[in-house]
Amino acid sequence: MFTPQGPTARELTYQALASVERGYDLLAKKFDETPFRTPDHILCAVTDTLRPLGPFATGLDLCCGTGAGLCVLRSLCTGRVAGVDFSAGMLTEARRAHPTTTLIRADALALPFAPVFDLAVSFGAFGHFLPGEQQILFQQAHASLRPGGLFAFPLPAPPRVGSLPYWALLGFDTVMRVRNAVWRPRFVMYYRTFRLADVRAKLERAGFEVSLLPVESLGRREDGSPRCRVVVARKV
Repeated sequence: MFTPQGPTARELTYQALASVERGYDLLAKKFDETPFRTPDHILCAVTDTLRPLGPFATGLDLCCGTGAGLCVLRSLCTGRVAGVDFSAGMLTEARRAHPTTTLIRADALALPFAPVFDLAVSFGAFGHFLPGEQQILFQQAHASLRPGGLFAFPLPAPPRVGSLPYWALLGFDTVMRVRNAVWRPRFVMYYRTFRLADVRAKLERAGFEVSLLPVESLGRREDGSPRCRVVVARKV
């Protein structure tokens, strides 16, 4: 799962015992050598799926981390591109990779933007928000977009009940809940708290019109359903 340049087991353990912010500060220099970074083939697939909906002028990468999603925005946007994250360490790495991009340290639940963006994206960050925080997150994204602007993100199909990935995700979430029950500060990272039906309802309550686009290049499951969809939420 990790390259030789990635974090050691000791480093990962130390990170997991810290807060989310401190944990990512510690992991930042080696983050791109872990499976937690969104793979390039998914970034490219999302870019191709969104391209027919453009062109876009300005773009925002919400919870940008080391900046992988900024490449998506640069491919789709003709104007200013910005990224926001609350980890100073992750932003330091993003600045090295994207020195001309506007990068801002801020809490995604209290974004400092006026409605100036045409496209907002996010990759791999939603597990850090508890279900009760998701509504606030979507409201903040809505407030940062111009009328008609899009908030878009990939959402893989959930693993089948009883499959190995299903048990792996369930086990991870269980361990994380036990860890947070007995240890402070909390490290919020859950894989099974971001369900499509709930997400769609919260997006609509935030003022979005929601549609789903299959990511065809990532294939389909045996039942014909897409392995991954892009959730496209338009500000109305």
